[in-house]
Amino acid sequence: MLVLLDTSQSLDVCASEIGCEVQQLLTPLTRFKLQRPDAKFAIDNGAFSKFNGKNFKSLLNREFDRRNQCIFVCAPDVVGSARRTLEVFDYWKESLSDWPLALVAQDGQQDLPIPWNEIDAIFIGGSTEFKLSKHAEHIARAAKAMNKWVHIGRVNTKSRFEWAEQFADSIDGTGLSRYSWMRENIRSEECQKKMFV
Repeated sequence: MLVLLDTSQSLDVCASEIGCEVQQLLTPLTRFKLQRPDAKFAIDNGAFSKFNGKNFKSLLNREFDRRNQCIFVCAPDVVGSARRTLEVFDYWKESLSDWPLALVAQDGQQDLPIPWNEIDAIFIGGSTEFKLSKHAEHIARAAKAMNKWVHIGRVNTKSRFEWAEQFADSIDGTGLSRYSWMRENIRSEECQKKMFV
């Protein structure tokens, strides 16, 4: 499983602390430069904190020449509302057509259609209750059955990391991006056995 971090800390140090591959998750909130310009990366939209369309577009413009290395770009979303997120997705999808697009699954997504033919990835977002629900797991498993990338946000604990390993291609976490002790907490003998068996 790939860990994507929005960090200015050394990706090599982060990888050694977690015990698996680490690449960058760029956001319009921090606007960090790519540490490895030739490596794979992803772009989040910053909506969990506060979406800023101007900064989001600016980040996309900055990285446009590297778009072939991008795993996914999160279309703007409305935290906690799948219905409003799908409306925002429809509004933005054409302007993001040059990028591999991710829909951020939010609370209520289980009752609404997912535009599978218009996305390359699914980003499991939403409330903690939704993220850890069978609904989110079913969405992730459906995505895998259609060869879509599955990313899970806000994975900052060992138990959540081990849970995400079951069906995610990548994860992120603000705590993992900032704190060595959180990264080291994930790395344990039991966790490593699951990761490398």
